[in-house]
Order: sequence, then structure tokens, then C-alpha cells
Amino acid sequence: MKNKINIKSFLGKYAIYFVLIFEIIFFSLTSEYFLSAKNLMNILRQVSIVGIMAAGMTYVILTGGVDLSVGGTTACVGVICAKAMLSGLHPVLAILLSLAFAALVGFVNAFFTHEFKLNAMIVTLATLQILKGISYIVTGAIPIYGFTSSFKVIGQGYFLGVPIPIIIMFVIYIIDYIVLKYTSFGQSLYAIGGNEEAVRLTGINVRKRRYMAYIMCSVIVGIAGIVLLSRVNTAQPSAGFGYEMDVIAGSVLGGISMSGGEGKITGVFAGVLVMAVLSNGMLMLDVSEYWQWVAKGAVMLAAISYDRILKKGKI
Repeated sequence: MKNKINIKSFLGKYAIYFVLIFEIIFFSLTSEYFLSAKNLMNILRQVSIVGIMAAGMTYVILTGGVDLSVGGTTACVGVICAKAMLSGLHPVLAILLSLAFAALVGFVNAFFTHEFKLNAMIVTLATLQILKGISYIVTGAIPIYGFTSSFKVIGQGYFLGVPIPIIIMFVIYIIDYIVLKYTSFGQSLYAIGGNEEAVRLTGINVRKRRYMAYIMCSVIVGIAGIVLLSRVNTAQPSAGFGYEMDVIAGSVLGGISMSGGEGKITGVFAGVLVMAVLSNGMLMLDVSEYWQWVAKGAVMLAAISYDRILKKGKI
């Protein structure tokens, strides 16, 4: 019995790293360019947006919730920031304004899920539709461009030879790691996901923690929206939509339980890398985009099923 528990714990903690290693070995054998420094850097650059979004999503999933509006938040933050800059607002102020909007989105999501006890998936799906409408209203369905060269540095610049988006992603993961592992707030999120009623009885303000989780999620996702806007140098009203599935898949693959209370931020990073390496490897093998969709969906389904199996103790 003890061995069975140890195996279950081991698989829950390290399976994603074995999957990542297997992918790297497989694609390095099937493509001579996969392990090139240029391609590996490209993978990290490509994963930076989804990686940052997943770091934010982790806060919400740990409490047992989910935020399907992250793609809409990414798009809206981008178009609001772009519109503000073109209206003459300083880039720094435009960024702060757009991140404040992101915080408002998180507040709205927390308000309806906590105060009205509504299903988080339904609430955030509704929010996603609202944000989609806002992004098209603000832009008039026309891309916005023409930003200063200083703003482009965020998404296109380098520091000591490393793309800045990658640096931003790593900084966010380091901060998340410290918050979730060493602060009472981070530990309370795990506790809420594990047993909310027990946490409430200890005197911890569950309402406040849940609001903070959703707001932090949206703000971090907003940062991803700023990075994406700077990288493509154009505010597209559709930018970010569809990212939510990659974000959730990366989080669950990394060991974050959909029912909350379990998982580590380091696993989330490994999870988004698995998805990124899969996409990059299939692209190098000239696999049709349609088959890539099938593969990603299958991986996500497998991850959710694996999470449920571990939860029920069937392995």
C-alpha cells in the first residue's frame, strides 16, 4: 500500500518532466534543426505569452476556480493600451491604465463567482464574450498600430542577448514561486482549494483571498497582453482569443489540479513547455495545423483525465 502511494505521489510530481524529456529526444531525432540554439530560443520566445498567462491562471485554479476570459483580457489590454498611446498618453501611463482595466476584469469575475456562488466556468465564459465585444468596439474591428520605438523594446528587445519577453516570463515565475511557497497568502490558496469550509473556520478571509486570486490572475494576464502588443507591434481585436485552452492545458499538465489545492508553479512552466515543444516539433515535421489542433486537444484531454485518476487514487 505504501509503495502504491509513493508511486502515485512520484507520478503526480514528476510525470510532466519525463514527458518533456521524451518530446525533446523524439523531435531532436526526427529533425536536425530542433536542438539548435536558435530554435530553442525561439521556443522560449513563443511560449512566453502563454507561459505568463498560465502563471496568472495558477492562482485561480489553485482555489478550485478557472478563468476562461484570459484570452479576452489579453486582447482588451492590448487594444486599450494601444488606443491610449495613440491618444497621446505616455506609454507607462497607458500600460498602467490597461492593467487597471485587467484588475477590474478580475474583480468582476470574483464578484459573480463568489457573491452569487455561480460556476466560474460560466461566469468567465460570459466575461470572455463581453471582452471580445469591447475589443472590437474600441478598435472598430480595425488593427491599431504606430507605437513609439521605446514601447517596442518590451516585446522585441534583448538584454544580454536574451529576448526581454523571456526575461519577463522568468521574473513572473520567480515571483509566483516565492508568493505561493513562502507567503501566507499563497498557502491559503492551496488550503481554499483543498477544503474551503475548513479554511473559513480557521478565520481566514476566503472572500478576500478569492478576489485577490482573480485580480492577480487578470493583472498577470494583462502583462502578457502588453508583451504581445509590443511584440507584434499591432493591436489586433482578436489577439489572445483561443489562448485559454493552451493556458489551461499547460497548467493541468504541470500538475495543477482542476479541483484546486494541488500543484507547483515549476510544474506549470514545464507544462507550457510541453505544449510549446509539441507545437514547434510538429511544425518542423510539417504536420498540418489541423492535426496540431487534434494533438493539442488530445493532450489536454489526457491531462485532465490523468488529474482525475490521481485524485480518485486509481493508480
